[in-house]
Amino acid sequence: MNNMRVTGFASGMDIDSMVRDLMKAERMPLQRMEQQKQELEWKRDSYREMNTLLLDFSSKLTQMKLTTNYRARQVSSTNEDAVTATASSAASQTSFSLTKVDQLAKSASWVNEGAISADSTNKIDASKSLINESSKLASPVNWDQGVIKNKTVDIDAATTTVSLGETLKTDSSLSVEVNGKGFKQSTDLANLAENEFYVDYATGDITFADGVLKKGDTVGTQYVTDTNTVAKTISEDVKAIKIGATSIATEDADGNNFADNFNFNYDNTNYKIDLSSQNGEVYTLVDENDPSVSIGKINVATGTIALDAATTAEKDITVDYQQNYTSFGVGANTKDGESYKQFFVTGNQSLNQVVNKVNNADIGVSMMYDSFSDQLTLRRSETGDFVAGEDDISVSGDFIKSTLGFTDAKTNYTEGQNAKFTINDLNTERHSNTFQIDGVTFNLKQTFDGSATGTDQPVTVNVSNDSEAVYDNIVEFVESYNELIETLNGKVTEQYHRDYDPLTDEQKESLSETQQEEWTELAKSGLLKNDAILRDTLTQMRRDFYSPVDNGGSSVINQLSEIGITTTANYMQGGKLEINEAKLKEAIESDPQAVENLFRGDGSEYGDKGIIRRLDETIDGARDRITERAGRATSTNYQFTLGRNLNQIEEQITRFENRLTQVEERYWSQFTAMEQAMQKANQQAAYMQQQLSGMSMR
Repeated sequence: MNNMRVTGFASGMDIDSMVRDLMKAERMPLQRMEQQKQELEWKRDSYREMNTLLLDFSSKLTQMKLTTNYRARQVSSTNEDAVTATASSAASQTSFSLTKVDQLAKSASWVNEGAISADSTNKIDASKSLINESSKLASPVNWDQGVIKNKTVDIDAATTTVSLGETLKTDSSLSVEVNGKGFKQSTDLANLAENEFYVDYATGDITFADGVLKKGDTVGTQYVTDTNTVAKTISEDVKAIKIGATSIATEDADGNNFADNFNFNYDNTNYKIDLSSQNGEVYTLVDENDPSVSIGKINVATGTIALDAATTAEKDITVDYQQNYTSFGVGANTKDGESYKQFFVTGNQSLNQVVNKVNNADIGVSMMYDSFSDQLTLRRSETGDFVAGEDDISVSGDFIKSTLGFTDAKTNYTEGQNAKFTINDLNTERHSNTFQIDGVTFNLKQTFDGSATGTDQPVTVNVSNDSEAVYDNIVEFVESYNELIETLNGKVTEQYHRDYDPLTDEQKESLSETQQEEWTELAKSGLLKNDAILRDTLTQMRRDFYSPVDNGGSSVINQLSEIGITTTANYMQGGKLEINEAKLKEAIESDPQAVENLFRGDGSEYGDKGIIRRLDETIDGARDRITERAGRATSTNYQFTLGRNLNQIEEQITRFENRLTQVEERYWSQFTAMEQAMQKANQQAAYMQQQLSGMSMR
């Protein structure tokens, strides 16, 4: 490109304006190409809008294929204070007679033996740590000492044994779950049930019954070892060290000294807990050989060591410790079988946290503490009696039995019970007050003896067709169809304004924003006028509606007109439907099966298919054709017809823009040459004039 441009110094002409005017004429074909490109983009977008409408209508067709739209049921009860019911579309039109309800289903519940605090004027604070509140309890917690650990094992092949890889504290309880289901601990290795396990404390091996563990299972465990050692290297200067354990043991419930079991080795010096230095939950750590030398303090509740002086980098430390803990188990008989879970509680945890552990365990049992009565309750989530002769709620462990008062006496225990009732002269039971029979869901609300007087009279439940609901579903569908027809017809018949092309940049500069919007709206109008895809779709949809449907020969209903749905008299509406309410409701009442078959009947031949299935195929075909022409938002231009047209015109635009660049350069070259020639001529003329002037002076 020649960047040296002479702009009228010699000729006095406005070369810039002349080149711009010349290029305007040259660019006119380019503007038309850009307008064509814009029209293609508008047309593509308009097609996609139609495809979205068809997709929405297709979703409505999918819903109309469901039997629930034609078999809506309504249920009435002669005494809704005693029995209510609902019915699914699968329910038959029938009636049920409930002669009596002897008892309602109830959940098993258990109230502990009494207040858990020793003094009603100084009750336990359920939000504070149990080890600090233990002295307020009527039966203080008998804390054990050890270290609670967790381990998860993924089973990669069928087996009966899982190894924890270390020695366990003798006779301590374990929490074992397989895929989230809790297992009970057994002492009888030879006769393990499917929900039991046996543990070898010396090896840490857990054994299950044959066939319990399969490839892909996950075994989650929580267990106790006698002690634990933490070894770490301090790689930066710190003044606090977190051990990673809580409720560090200093003494047991009988006052026996466990502080000697704690050892903090720092820089090859051992430090012990000085029991005499107690300040709440904080103790001083002193040199075991020289108690007058301390290194810092330990908070036994949180397991944090605060050093007197900051460490220096790269110090090796080891910590040996034990925790105060207790454990208990809760189980229940549920509709899915027996559930069970073993819980561990450390001394720093509160009673509220214990309650939350149970409630979040998903074992079908909830726990509650009432601060007013100072008592606790256990309640099974489900109603009913699932295993006759067995308690629905069970507990294990001294903590829950003695401290929390759920003793073996079960003085305040209420077993779960089934609902007992007589229906259609059949005496039967259910675990829940809500149950289903033949597609009807009953809800028993109170007992009655079936006497012929007052509220104790037998209750009749009638199931009938909900014609109004079916009518509303069909009306809603017809309205959706009419909306689609109106939109498609509007596009096919929309006026095309030949004189309104897409605005060029120059035209936009001369119009206000409102004028631009009005112009663009007219320019977009009619781009799909008489479009073949939309016309064919409208024609096929009308055929789908009005072609007879083979209804099995048992019914005279085989066309929409026979149930009161016809085309409007105004042909300008393009085939919209209107409904004769009385005739449609009469058809639904007299022959609901025929009405259903008319809409959603199935078959391999066109005549056997219901209107909904025909329309579904038509809409799918139309959407495929539109997608082939206009693509989707995620499509590349090479994947659809208009996209390929856009690529072609973009290539033409690129080639033409390159040509325009060359043309403009040629104009500038020509004008530059002219300017240079005129400048040279002017110089020569000036020279000659100068010479002539000199000759005349002589």
